[in-house]
Amino acid sequence: MSLIMPEIEPHTMSGRDLLIEKLSKILPETSLIIDETGRRAFECDAFTMYRALPLIVVLPETVAQVQAIMALASEMNVKVVPRGAGTSLSGGSMPLEDGILLVLSKFNRILEIDYDNRCVRVQPGVQNLTVTRAVEAQGFYYAPDPSSQIACSIGGNVAENAGGVHCLKYGLTTNNILGLEIVLVGGEILRLGGAHLDSELYDLMGVITGSEGLLGVITEVTVRILPKPAVARCLLLGFDSVKAGALFVGSVIAHGIIPAGMEMMDKKTIQAVERFQPCGYPLNVEAIVIVELDGVQAEVDHLVEIVRQIAQEAGATTTKVSLNEAERLQFWAGRKNAFPAVNCIAPDYLCMDGTIPRAQLPLVLERMDELAQSYGLSVANVFHAGDGNLHPLILYDASKEGDVARAEKLGADILRLCVSVGGVLTGEHGVGVEKRDLMSEMFTQADLEAQMHLKCAFDPAGRLNPGKVFPTLHRCAEFGMMHIQGGKIPFAHLPRF
Repeated sequence: MSLIMPEIEPHTMSGRDLLIEKLSKILPETSLIIDETGRRAFECDAFTMYRALPLIVVLPETVAQVQAIMALASEMNVKVVPRGAGTSLSGGSMPLEDGILLVLSKFNRILEIDYDNRCVRVQPGVQNLTVTRAVEAQGFYYAPDPSSQIACSIGGNVAENAGGVHCLKYGLTTNNILGLEIVLVGGEILRLGGAHLDSELYDLMGVITGSEGLLGVITEVTVRILPKPAVARCLLLGFDSVKAGALFVGSVIAHGIIPAGMEMMDKKTIQAVERFQPCGYPLNVEAIVIVELDGVQAEVDHLVEIVRQIAQEAGATTTKVSLNEAERLQFWAGRKNAFPAVNCIAPDYLCMDGTIPRAQLPLVLERMDELAQSYGLSVANVFHAGDGNLHPLILYDASKEGDVARAEKLGADILRLCVSVGGVLTGEHGVGVEKRDLMSEMFTQADLEAQMHLKCAFDPAGRLNPGKVFPTLHRCAEFGMMHIQGGKIPFAHLPRF
């Protein structure tokens, strides 16, 4: 898989030196990383299978600096890869050897808390969990809660449209943001939305959310905060088979119940979690399902009993109900730490992110196990069962010859399986480089070209995060006249890759 884009001006040392000289006039010395050792710290994100040493790393602190960097990159025809906390699991923020890596970790301030309008303005480098901690004393919280919420940034959440264990009831990032500020490829600022709930104009926020850094650099986000539910209780349910647990999940939704969260883990994951951070999960079951119900006391108590009855009818062998907040958090602690816990049972793992219709859960889980056996590997399953977002963790050993290649091929087959049953390639991790070459499994050529039209409208020279998402690189000129900033630009005036 080729991840390096060809032919940029600063590919030579003289070009790089000129770029560094100009960047040094924009940024202080502490915000410009040019030595190899310093750049090596940014050679990959959480998708560690692929690495590249960035040409230059910049860490701006102001919007004006971001504007100047983008304008300079446009002037010198240099590629730019935006990066937040680097927790991307699809290689979306992996750098390019001939491009600037624009790191937004210094954009880490909460700008305004507006309780009247129930929103918070933050810079993109603010960590997800920081938002909730800033407003919880007043009885509010920020709903999207990825497993990496202690580390991942809000800007990265927007770029990937991140979800979390509570997205079943409260939605993904796109359902919980109200406004964005974006610096475009030439340095112009675009502001979308605000403290209000909706706009009569085109839904450009929906376009930017999940765009994986291909359209602009996010410099400010207005997020929606919610009142903390009066009561939240969890059920921890054990099943003798993964299939029984999957059927239970479908039964809950079929009864018209939408839990705040509904997560599932198989035996491999349960055992890993109990070794990593004991939470009291039963070890004699093949799968557990965690169901959280929230609302007013009477409603929650009523729903707990209904879900308990559905679980018993589905063959649950273990049923625990949280009696207090500490116990509820303990139930969730294992799920939140499932990814790092898996390293207790395997030296390496590849985390996938397919999403399927809930009714297909039993079939897909069974077929996934068959695929793993055919490759001589195993899979630990942990996923957002309520919305069908699977996170199979393919276990392998990178030190064993052939294991990396087998893990990649198995991952691709799992994603093809998800698409074949009516699902999609990604639920929240994004496409990045991991799923880039599988896009044609889900989209026709016409679909991909329509998406490229949009990319070209924002970035006609293809300088923003190139080599990600799209399996085939097109010159924007191939798509005809593009509408940029209200005017038309003919082919001859479009910069070339």
